[in-house]
Amino acid sequence: MTKRKPYERKMGATWWLKNTFHTKYIIREGSSLVIAIYSFVLLFGLFRLSQGSEAFNGWLDTMSHPLWLAFHLLTLVWTLYHSMTWFSLAPKAANLWLGQKRVPDSWIISSLYAGLAVVSLIGLILVLI
Repeated sequence: MTKRKPYERKMGATWWLKNTFHTKYIIREGSSLVIAIYSFVLLFGLFRLSQGSEAFNGWLDTMSHPLWLAFHLLTLVWTLYHSMTWFSLAPKAANLWLGQKRVPDSWIISSLYAGLAVVSLIGLILVLI
């Protein structure tokens, strides 16, 4: 048995700021927390809708406060960042082949952006109808 003390690497609270890959990773993971909170806000709005129009209108009035509008804008920015980073990672996860050739990464990424645009357009049309 050895009496040497094993090496323990010290990691400070800002370890992730030293490497841009880690920084982007932590920011993407943090964005998922904001998106989760926003999902709960929308679920609460659905709950208020089930309680009647007066309760839902009260929730809508609350959501029109400038702080909530800033939160909505922040959530939009973080959601777009989260989507962009996931779209750039998709070719690494989806190993697609057409015959003997691998599908180019740009095709996979472009198709994801096209799908996002189509779903967003459908959502916009549904809201405006």
